[in-house]
Amino acid sequence: MVLTGANGAGKTNVLEALSFLVPGSGLRRAKLSDVGRRDLGDLGGAHTGRPWAVAADIAGGAAPVSVGTGIEAASGAKRVVHVDGEVQRALSVLSEHFAVHWLTPQMDRLFLDGSQERRRFLDRLVFAFDPAHAGRITAYNHALRERARLLTDAKMDDAWLSALEDTMATRGMAVAAARLGVAERLAGACEKINGPFPASALAIDGLAEGWLMELPALEVEDRLRAALKRSRTTDAAHGGAGGGIDGRLPHQSDLLVTHAAKAMPAGQCSTGEQKMLLVGLVLAAARLSATDEGRTPVLLLDEVAAHLDAGHRSALFDEVVALGCQAWFTGTDAELFAPLSAHAIFYSIDDATIAQMQ
Repeated sequence: MVLTGANGAGKTNVLEALSFLVPGSGLRRAKLSDVGRRDLGDLGGAHTGRPWAVAADIAGGAAPVSVGTGIEAASGAKRVVHVDGEVQRALSVLSEHFAVHWLTPQMDRLFLDGSQERRRFLDRLVFAFDPAHAGRITAYNHALRERARLLTDAKMDDAWLSALEDTMATRGMAVAAARLGVAERLAGACEKINGPFPASALAIDGLAEGWLMELPALEVEDRLRAALKRSRTTDAAHGGAGGGIDGRLPHQSDLLVTHAAKAMPAGQCSTGEQKMLLVGLVLAAARLSATDEGRTPVLLLDEVAAHLDAGHRSALFDEVVALGCQAWFTGTDAELFAPLSAHAIFYSIDDATIAQMQ
């Protein structure tokens, strides 16, 4: 699919809607209460919390399935999920049916900004291959917040804290293992991409991830529990978790990306090289998703073509066509996508109205 139109016409809104069909906050990380349509008469946030929904019929997996998500009138600001008309208890169920990978202009600083964005990027990739990953992260983060609250309030209840630290240890180890597994597979897939996109070498800077490279999972869990218990006093003084631990806990881990051919960290590469590394990573993730049974991979490429030279643009189009997965491109100039005329359906968007182009 190629969506073209003027800036502000609503192209990215279409891609954002599709991005809500997987766990997480969507490609623009908007607050769910802000996603509802804003009318010209809205003042002072009057639109906040309006119901909204996105739904899709998905084919290509083990069996066709209908999925939907959004905020319903009766749910307040709580996001709900439906699969084949049935309400689901967890967002993670979406990953069982759908895999989405995206590139946006905002991601161009991925290798320059803090670790949080790279960690989110990696976790989104893991969702596509391990649907349970979202649930593990949710459980870990809930225990992290509860532990921080207890420590900040000076409630040193050993039994309560130990239970929370046990959850952080078991879920944290599982999160770390899933990240390591996908990073390894992703690095292998990068090497198979044809054309000018450079291969990446991947590593994870994290305490649990490092231990898992040498130790059994159960021993990693034990070490995490012990480290958390030792750090209670320090964490109580600073809030949160990890202040008293020598290393990054799972909520602090960082994805390290290196230009493989140059042996150069991505953050030290040129702006153009960073763009090519990022495109290569997303294409590698789509290649992996395309081989997973039961989930349909979709690529969302927002204003990507306009920021590539002709050679790299052609290589991107060729790779996407070769993958055979559904892809959505946006841009202001339909001519940029002329090489896709035999493979894509073209739409124009004007004032949030979509029309197929002839």
